[in-house]
Formats: sequence, C-alpha cells, structure tokens
Amino acid sequence: MKNIIIKTRAAVLSSILLFAAQAVKAQYDAMFTQYMFNEMFINPAYAGSKEAMSATLMHRQQWVNFPGRPITTSFSLHGPVQGDKMGLGFSILNEKVGVMTRNLIYASYAYRLKFANKSTLAMGLMGGLENQMNKLNTLKVSNDAASAQAQVDPQFGNTPNVVAPNFGAGLYYSAKKLYVGLSIPRMIDNTVKFGTDGTSTIKTTKIAPSKFTYYLTAGYVFTLNEDFKLKTNVMMQAVQNAPLVLNIGANLLIKDLVWAGLSYRSGSSLSVILGLQVNKQFLVCYSYDYGLNMIQQYSQGSHEIVLNYLFSFTGRKIVTPRYF
Repeated sequence: MKNIIIKTRAAVLSSILLFAAQAVKAQYDAMFTQYMFNEMFINPAYAGSKEAMSATLMHRQQWVNFPGRPITTSFSLHGPVQGDKMGLGFSILNEKVGVMTRNLIYASYAYRLKFANKSTLAMGLMGGLENQMNKLNTLKVSNDAASAQAQVDPQFGNTPNVVAPNFGAGLYYSAKKLYVGLSIPRMIDNTVKFGTDGTSTIKTTKIAPSKFTYYLTAGYVFTLNEDFKLKTNVMMQAVQNAPLVLNIGANLLIKDLVWAGLSYRSGSSLSVILGLQVNKQFLVCYSYDYGLNMIQQYSQGSHEIVLNYLFSFTGRKIVTPRYF
C-alpha cells in the first residue's frame, strides 16, 4: 500500500510539473511576486522611470522541494538619457523548468513626455531574442524488457535547441505617488518544428493578436502619517480563452526604511514581503509564497529575493526612497 501511495504521488507530481512547464511555454513570461519593484520585462516604457541608472537582480526559487521546479533569475539595467526625454535599458533572464532551460535578452527604449504637474507618460518598445533548450538526454527512460514493443524513444537522446526573435510595446504613466502601465511584452508567435534527428527549426514567425498577453498594472502610495506610508499595487494579466490572473498587494513603508506587506495571486498563492532600504540607493526585499493549490502539499512554498541599486549622478538630486 505504501508503494502504491508513493507511485500515485509521483504520478500526480509529474502531471502537475508537465502542466506547469507547458503553461510557462504558452504564457512566455516568467512569474515574479515582487514585479512592482521592476517592470522592465513586462513593460518597455518603464525604462528610465526611476530618474537614475537602476540595476535590479531578482531570483526566484518556486515550489521548494518540488522535483523539476521553476528556478528563475533576471537582471535589468535601465536609466534616463537626453535630459529624461528618453529611457534606455536591457534585461536578461534565465529560467529552468524540469529539463527545459530558457534564456532571454531584451533591449528597451522609452520616449518620455513630461507634464506641468511633474507627471510623465512614456511610450516604449522592446525587442530581443529568446533561446529554449530541452535537455531530453538527461531524462532516465525505463525500458520494460517483458514487453516486445517497449523501446527507448530516440528523441530522448536529443537536446532540441531553438533561438527566436520577439518584440513588445507598452505605455507607462507615473507621478510622485501614482503609476499606471499597459503593455504587451511578447507579440510574435513562433512555431517550432522538432525533427526526429534532434534538430529544431522555426517553422513560422507571425504576429498573433489572439495569443497576446495583456498586462495592466497600477499602484498608489497613501501617506498615513509622517512615519507610515501604504503602497498598494495591482496587476492583471489577460489572454484570450484563459482566466484573468489578478495580483493584488499592499506594502507598508515604515520611516522610509522598512517594507512589510502582503500579496495575493488569484487561485495560486498568498505572499509575505519584507524589505529593507539599506541606504538611499540600495534596497533589499524578500518574499515567501504560500501556495493555495494542491502543489503546496508537495512543496515548501516559493522564495524570492530582489536587490535594487540606484546609481546617483554628480550634481543631481535623486528622490529616495523610490516607491515604484
């Protein structure tokens, strides 16, 4: 009976992992709980929004102790140019899910319009390359000798690898205590053909509006008193023929030094966020996600850490702490 339970759990885990891996491939975009501290990968118009050169490192360990769990690391660097009239940046991302490894590199450009009330409307474009490799040769394949038809699939000795282009666009409006963003980060649908000899080629490359993932983000900071500020944020992800994904959260900023908050992802997780403004330029934040679905039974939640550093320019006053 114990062996049956173990085998059943293994089958459930494999099914969940397969579904998760395919979902990542279908949605293109990696998932971060602390997206509000760096929206470069989902909105190119975010480039230059911090009024200084900003470097952000994000690392996520999802579903700890879950076999083949997603592990994601991203790095972004962006800043204003031409007297804040434009923003430039680049982002790289590495993600591993089971035997699949993805590497993305994107460049972003934003044109920024400033208004009399010191708010800004930015229009952005992003473009880059995505590489996906499936290390099928690392899988252990069982061959039942008792069955005459049991054979090791030759595909499992291959490592399909493909590189494809993509681009996106977005809008980003920001003021001192408010921001709203709308974007489509990935607009190209690449169809990949895998050959029996382990090769992989791009079969079609086309813009497919029916497969766009739309991101709507917004946030507002409420000043409760001299020592406490409440930062609220929301992100909605919408794609045709799929449920709307809602991320909503609130973070309390204590004495412009400590961040403490909660975040909820619809049908997925509840998160705790803790952060420290080490100095005017350096921010460290950590989050823990508790799963609200059956995966939590087999894992110990998800961990994520964010490091952000603002490079100050000589003779230029930088507003700190940055709320967005």
